[in-house]
Amino acid sequence: MEYVSRVPRPPLDGLIDDLYYLEGAPPYARLLLPPTPGALLIVNLEAPFRIRAGTDVETAEYADGCVITVPTRAFAFSYPPRTRSVGVHFKAWGPVPFLPMPAAELCDRPVTLEQVWGRPAVAELRDRLATAPGPHEMLTLLEQELMRRLRETPGLGLVCHTSSVIAATSGAVAIGDLCVATGVSSTHLAQRFKQLVGVTPKRLARTQRFAATLLAIDFAEPIDWGDVAAGAGYFDQAHFGHEFRAFTGLTPTRYAEVRRRFLREHPGHTLDSWPLPAD
Repeated sequence: MEYVSRVPRPPLDGLIDDLYYLEGAPPYARLLLPPTPGALLIVNLEAPFRIRAGTDVETAEYADGCVITVPTRAFAFSYPPRTRSVGVHFKAWGPVPFLPMPAAELCDRPVTLEQVWGRPAVAELRDRLATAPGPHEMLTLLEQELMRRLRETPGLGLVCHTSSVIAATSGAVAIGDLCVATGVSSTHLAQRFKQLVGVTPKRLARTQRFAATLLAIDFAEPIDWGDVAAGAGYFDQAHFGHEFRAFTGLTPTRYAEVRRRFLREHPGHTLDSWPLPAD
């Protein structure tokens, strides 16, 4: 698969980790994406893809693309034989200046791009992207669209600052300490987070710690899960195992087996750092 990405210019870089272009045959027809402490926007340029946002909901089809705020559960993506899209990897608080609704309404409920920006605007954007001469020009067009839609969002500074502290500490900071440092009550902070991120600061910290823990593991080597749990600050290995199942639906041992399958079958693949084969 071809993957091109770059960081946007200010002020978008304060909201976005990167803009990306993705094209090619997916490594698997279905991929499982564990929760991340970030959000995602996809502008789809090929056949529709499908998302199942948890085992208790129906699979939904997305033709024009979608927006996903910070998730609390693993999502299963089903791809066509060939996929082509441009998108945005947002910071946790990043999507809200571009949304017509509170982020809380989107928690674990991916919405179509049409629901966010309207059918005519999305159709025009997709047409312009599809006819652009190359990936870099496509990313420039997407960046221009985001700059045009950027709006002021009350309370975003507080959420941005506290979320950045959560990220810098890999989720290890006490939420009470954040409240003291910013001079707000825990209720006020939680309400702001729900509105602008979609989850509470405590939930974001859990996701941040879990993601940081997984990304630090070398799955090519033997893994001592007790050491991993202790090093990440979990109460004990049982607590860590509970978090693992809550976030991925898998035990740590099973997760390692599936991750190693991906690394074995598609070494060096663009997507090998986070998604898992779902079949």
